[in-house]
Amino acid sequence: MLCKWEELPEFMRISEVKEYYQRLSKKKFSLLVKRTFDFVMSTMMLVFFAPIFLCLAIWIKLDSPGDIFYRQERVTQYGKIFRIYKFRTMVQNADKLGSLVTVNEDSRITKVGKYLRKYRLDEIPQLLNIWKGEMSFVGTRPEVVKYVKKYTKEMYATLLLPAGVTSEASIQFKDEGKILDGVKGKEVERLYIKEILPQKMFWNLNGILKFSLLSDLKCLFLTVIAVLKI
Repeated sequence: MLCKWEELPEFMRISEVKEYYQRLSKKKFSLLVKRTFDFVMSTMMLVFFAPIFLCLAIWIKLDSPGDIFYRQERVTQYGKIFRIYKFRTMVQNADKLGSLVTVNEDSRITKVGKYLRKYRLDEIPQLLNIWKGEMSFVGTRPEVVKYVKKYTKEMYATLLLPAGVTSEASIQFKDEGKILDGVKGKEVERLYIKEILPQKMFWNLNGILKFSLLSDLKCLFLTVIAVLKI
């Protein structure tokens, strides 16, 4: 659901965000259906994937020492901070060993992690975030606070809706790791903030302007196709 304009955080009550808000405010019923779909579908999928959860958890534990889940603070609707759930695909404490951006041949990725990333299986635990209302199946991928602070004022419009597991930007940049291959050190983050993030936000902002239930379903379908083509 979309809150009233005056209830938005102060940093979002700006002219650059207002056009996007006005577009979404005309689609409140669709937003309600979107949340209902998220809750019902995530509940069913959590039950269905329970055996797979167990198998992947055991596989991760046998492969390398550390936690089964990777939990990191990200930013979602209205700038709220939440902890995203993923299956761990990197060595323990990887955040402290390098950049927050992961390249394709990152040495921190575990053997099992390579397979989980390739087929997006590491994203399955985000069903918990969707069920809790922190995320949606379709929406802007949640960034860490560090990168949200680099947003332009217009980019704040992406925080009008819950963060998502997939989006048009996710499909367009599904090989983001390959784009960053060969880039090292601080240059990885510089390239991400200056070049990749603005391009992804172009797609995300366009998605808000064109939001509809049909566009969400189309995005989910195209995501499945993109993953199967890997």
